[in-house]
Amino acid sequence: MNKKDLKISTKKDFFDPSIPGEKAQIGHLHPITQVLKKVIDIFSEMGFSVVEGPEVETEWYNFDALNIPKDHPARDMWDTFWLKDKNLLRTHTSPVQIRHLEKNNPPLRIIAPGRIFRHEATDASHEINFYQVEGLMIDREISAANFKAIIQEFFSRFFNKVVEARLRPSFFPFTEPSFEVDMSCVVCEGTGCSTCSQTGWIELMGAGMVHPNVLKSVRMNPKNWQGFAFGIGLDRLTMMKYKINDIRMLYSGDLRFLKQF
Repeated sequence: MNKKDLKISTKKDFFDPSIPGEKAQIGHLHPITQVLKKVIDIFSEMGFSVVEGPEVETEWYNFDALNIPKDHPARDMWDTFWLKDKNLLRTHTSPVQIRHLEKNNPPLRIIAPGRIFRHEATDASHEINFYQVEGLMIDREISAANFKAIIQEFFSRFFNKVVEARLRPSFFPFTEPSFEVDMSCVVCEGTGCSTCSQTGWIELMGAGMVHPNVLKSVRMNPKNWQGFAFGIGLDRLTMMKYKINDIRMLYSGDLRFLKQF
């Protein structure tokens, strides 16, 4: 090697220890995971335990035990991915409450977070798989007023501001009475904006008092026990908290989007 080649080689391999090195990129939690942790923390502080269940369910747990027998028109509300031997991908986290009630005696209060699946078209507000948190509280004297107080407290803690909740009549086969739950818009604080379609309210979840037939399916006497159940879409909560207008962005894997959280 001549002197010229040696000089080039030395210059190329030169290392200056005083120059700061390149920082390694550190990953962080997905926005849905961050929201889930917040939801669990809030409900845990209110005395709720966290339980889980399988994503592949049987027809009994996903439908029959929830007062949705075969050929019942309410089954059309859930576009189901059917598997072999009457198994399916769960369409909601409600089967977890049946599994829990089979093995545990009331009084109890639980939440059941998890992934659910629906065979439906994908657009800005719909996905074939998304996340839900099921809630259940059973005791001897539980009313819709108890539910409203708890869910209004949850909303206020989650959004770090005073949030009002209202209940509207609805229908779910596993609750009676059933209601849709609206919360006051956290963007305009109830005055009306494009987010809430100028109404001041945003529909966020479904809920109701547990149907007597559901209690009977787990050999529980509805004359002695009653309670409420609810289902919150984690994706919708995430979109509300971070002002995201397309649910597909949460599952895109686009790092330019995810790095913002």
